[in-house]
Formats: sequence, structure tokens, C-alpha cells
Amino acid sequence: MIPRPAPRPKKDATIALINIVFLMLIFFLIAGTLAAPLDPDLQLVETGDLEGREPPDALVLKADGSLTYRGEPVTAEAHIAGLEDLSAIRIVPDRAAAAETLVSVAATLRDAGAGKVIVVTERALQ
Repeated sequence: MIPRPAPRPKKDATIALINIVFLMLIFFLIAGTLAAPLDPDLQLVETGDLEGREPPDALVLKADGSLTYRGEPVTAEAHIAGLEDLSAIRIVPDRAAAAETLVSVAATLRDAGAGKVIVVTERALQ
């Protein structure tokens, strides 16, 4: 009788996976260095010291639930009535304003004819 050959152990695929990851690493290192560098004499504009302020065309919702537009107290209905372009209304809520109040004001603006209500946040002002 002829003895059977011993079964071969299955090859481990980790070496191939390591090779692929290594090649991808080399590719991205080379691709990153091919990008044109900025001119060394160029000094970029710094905006970190600018005062964050709401856009001039935005409705401001204060912490107590009152609304102002360009510093003047206003209601949502009166604000909509005074606008010509109702496609987008910006509202800047105070951080301490209640979420229910913000949702209520946004719903009132939508019901009064606003196309969409855009909530302006702190990150958008920076």
C-alpha cells in the first residue's frame, strides 16, 4: 500500500494583506509629496480675531424667546410680511434659547410662506 501524502496546511493570507497595506502606504506617501507646496513667502489671512456676529439679514432668537431683526424687536409674522424674498430665512438662535421655541419659530416662518428656514450656528459664523 502507498502511504498518503500528509495534508498541506492552508496558507495564511496575512502576508498578502500586509503587503497590500504596505503598498497602499507607500502610494499615499508618494501621492502626498507630489502636491505642489504653498509659496514660502505666502502669508495666509487670519480670521481668528474677528468678532463673531450674526449675518445682517438674519432673524435673531434670544434666550428669552424674543425675536430681533437688525437690532429691532419683531415677530415672526411681521418679519415675513416685510420681506420680498421668502426663499430662505436665516435664524440665529441664542445658545440658551429653548429648542421648542426654535422649532416653533421655524414652523411659524414656514407656515407664513418661508421656502426654507436656515439655522445659523457658531461654526458657520467662524
